[in-house]
Amino acid sequence: MKIASENISISCPEAEIYNRLLSLDNKHILELGCGNAEITRNIAVSGANRRVTALEVDEIAHEKNLKIVDLPNVTFALAGAQEIPLGNESADIALMFKSLHHVPLELMDQSMKEIRRVLKPGGMVYISEPIFEGDFNEILRLFHDEKNVRVAAFESTKRSISEGVFDLVEETFFNSPMKFENFSDFETKVLKVTHTRHNLDDAVYRLVKERFEQQMSDDGANFLMPVRVDLLQRPF
Repeated sequence: MKIASENISISCPEAEIYNRLLSLDNKHILELGCGNAEITRNIAVSGANRRVTALEVDEIAHEKNLKIVDLPNVTFALAGAQEIPLGNESADIALMFKSLHHVPLELMDQSMKEIRRVLKPGGMVYISEPIFEGDFNEILRLFHDEKNVRVAAFESTKRSISEGVFDLVEETFFNSPMKFENFSDFETKVLKVTHTRHNLDDAVYRLVKERFEQQMSDDGANFLMPVRVDLLQRPF
């Protein structure tokens, strides 16, 4: 395993990656850290006989998700990966979209074991994590440097494999397109997210805005976020 790749040849929406790696139809799918449920919705409506349990720790996001009434095959719950409200061996697939590094450091290893507990033997774990590189990351780290927690997430994944909690099936690297219409859009989607408090002083705010606007074009600000996907499997 490696935390980053110097040569990433694939640029595509993440849906293309998880749909290639996983068979989601007729499965009970656990999503850990569902955020605003955008990916949850895509998964829930894009196939057949999919049952989704979507967990989130941010109470504000969770309350908004509870108001979603058009996804009858999705159950939303307020919970973290370290204590999953499911029975033993009850899920077929677990998904973590850029959420493992948000788990408290002291709970990462426990979370990996908890995911194993709720997965059926042979169940799959899809973990995507942003790589600490790229133009978007250079803007983000001006006010929210995630290097240490991303490294910790990678090391926790490696330990889960070395300790036999999971087997590594495949490691994939790709560039995920990101687009913001303008700086206001960036503020809404990044600076004002409810799961993390970004208290920027005036000087940092001005610097972030300046660096962001350097990326603006007639088509908005477009970035390619390098991402690593670790596909794991619970041993039979």
